[in-house]
Amino acid sequence: MKPVSPGFDVESARRADRSAEPLYRFIKKHLKERILAGDYAADQQLPSENQLMKIFDVSRVTVRQALHQLQKEGLIVSRQGKGYFVARAKAVQDLARLQGLGEAIADSGFSAHSAVLELTETTADGRVAEALALEPGAPVVRLRRVRHINNQPVSYDVSYFPIDIGRQLKDFDLVQSDVFVLLEEKLGHMLGMADLKIEAAKADEALAELLATAVGTPVLRIERLTADEAGRPIDFEYLHGRGDAYQFRIRVPRW
Repeated sequence: MKPVSPGFDVESARRADRSAEPLYRFIKKHLKERILAGDYAADQQLPSENQLMKIFDVSRVTVRQALHQLQKEGLIVSRQGKGYFVARAKAVQDLARLQGLGEAIADSGFSAHSAVLELTETTADGRVAEALALEPGAPVVRLRRVRHINNQPVSYDVSYFPIDIGRQLKDFDLVQSDVFVLLEEKLGHMLGMADLKIEAAKADEALAELLATAVGTPVLRIERLTADEAGRPIDFEYLHGRGDAYQFRIRVPRW
């Protein structure tokens, strides 16, 4: 029998109290906790069915029930003849709603955070000035971040804010919080709507390094301009997301 994959706490699994719930739910819960805690990285193989049967002292049917539940939630995938692997975290966003990354994954059990690369004052180039309804060369605040879902880099974002709003963002936690949430709950700027432009692209060397992927990997390039309820443009962004980390959904009428 193959050894249990590194990171799996066998003794903890065996000692845990499992009398209060069906065994398959207990196994699912235990595996899910390990996945969300990062003990298993994306694409890492889970212990085999035989190993899980031995670890938890249960039948194959029970193990398969637990694995099927995890698969249904999108946490693992099955690969024919190889077993089960941790799925890459994916942000499922409804294009009919204006959401930040953290809001989009709130119900998935995954967590989001940012690596802040830059928060600085600069001048608006022509495109940024046009989007924010400013004069070219006007002062703005630029925020550069790599966004992560469960410690996996999923997007590189460059955001521009009018100087009065951007300066206030410096006082808040930009690592754990969505900017949209900060704008509304901390700064009092209720968001109204956003215009998006989405196109396919390929990761160049710099972007590939930031997103921990290969040069030429498909990415989504999103241009998003967000306005407040009064119609003032307050957040202009270039978002570069891994193609395997995003899924967009929208319902459209026939006419």
